[in-house]
Amino acid sequence: MPAYTYEAITESGATERGVVEADSERAAKSQLRAQSLIPLKLALMAQDKPRSPGDVVLWQARAFSRTDLVVWTRQLASLVGAGLPLERALSALSDEAPTPAQRDLVAQVRAEVNAGAPLAQALAQHPREFDNLYTAVIEAGEQSGRLGAVLLQLAKDQESAHAMRSKLLAASLYPAIVSGVALLIVLFLLAYVVPQVAQVFTSTQRSLPTLTVAMLFISEVVQATWLAGLVLLLAGMVVLRLLLRQTAFRLAFDQAWLKLPLLGRLSLGYNAARFASTLALLVGAGVPILKALQTAAHTLSNMALREHAMQAIDLVREGAPLASALAQNKRLPGVLSMFARLGEQTGQLPQMLSHAAEHLGEEVQRRAMQLATVLEPLLIVTMGLVVMLIVLAVMLPIIELNQFVQ
Repeated sequence: MPAYTYEAITESGATERGVVEADSERAAKSQLRAQSLIPLKLALMAQDKPRSPGDVVLWQARAFSRTDLVVWTRQLASLVGAGLPLERALSALSDEAPTPAQRDLVAQVRAEVNAGAPLAQALAQHPREFDNLYTAVIEAGEQSGRLGAVLLQLAKDQESAHAMRSKLLAASLYPAIVSGVALLIVLFLLAYVVPQVAQVFTSTQRSLPTLTVAMLFISEVVQATWLAGLVLLLAGMVVLRLLLRQTAFRLAFDQAWLKLPLLGRLSLGYNAARFASTLALLVGAGVPILKALQTAAHTLSNMALREHAMQAIDLVREGAPLASALAQNKRLPGVLSMFARLGEQTGQLPQMLSHAAEHLGEEVQRRAMQLATVLEPLLIVTMGLVVMLIVLAVMLPIIELNQFVQ
């Protein structure tokens, strides 16, 4: 049922804003008048408006960021867990939404729920905001009658994933910034400072030191090719992005990425941790093991690992235990199959998978921090050496000129 945002005047003369669900604009106005409200503005929600063929949308921001979605999920879990009906919980969240986009989105979900749709189905109408994992977990919570507990566990899983992602970003951000700034400084020195200083000495007709001659040659190359290099870099990024959309190339690229000495192990650990966490969440919510494996496999960002996970699904479908199926995949860490075997033997598979996810996540964070700890001084020393060579290339002719004068 379509949803309309309205602005109306109450009997006391106050202005009231909200959302009303109705089959048509006339029906929506009738509902408002029946509530003793005088409608001033009435508009179909932006996401419900039909898009004409001539409309082109280049980019559209999401209503929920990762942090916002975690907060919203926890709020919904608290309201449902406190015994509030789902429709009233969604209505309260719509009224308290911090942004119009969030308010409209939640109001649309509430309208679908009021029309008789399950919450998972209503959320699935907005795949940009709620992915397959999110809707699968909620669907399992609705079917098991434990929606509040499942929502709370979903919020905790999102918080854990966000925390791990933030720590990895923090560990890589400083080296990336230092590398970028160092590259810009070196390019500036080579393209502008070195030629300006060198002109003074080239006019003296004296032979320049070897280091200075080499630096002048590098400077000339940089000045002549920086624009072409920038264009080639941007073109290469675009071509790579297009090639990554091809399944065969993406598979080969991801396989090669996993073989990298440091980054490959970090990528493997991160994907394995997210796979274990997702699987634990889904199995704990009551999702059948095959469906849980399929959903968890699609959360893997590395296509090579995803292909191996799909092979594990085939083995489980044929009757193999989960631990044996995961052990067949030599790329996944052995700790994952070990915890899965313990979970199957003790009947506590979700808990054991959750422990595996925590162990793998902590290992990834530890490796990332070690890598950042090593890279930070290494980058600083490298930058210092490069700048020192450039300064020496400029200072050596001055030193030789002073010696000649004396």
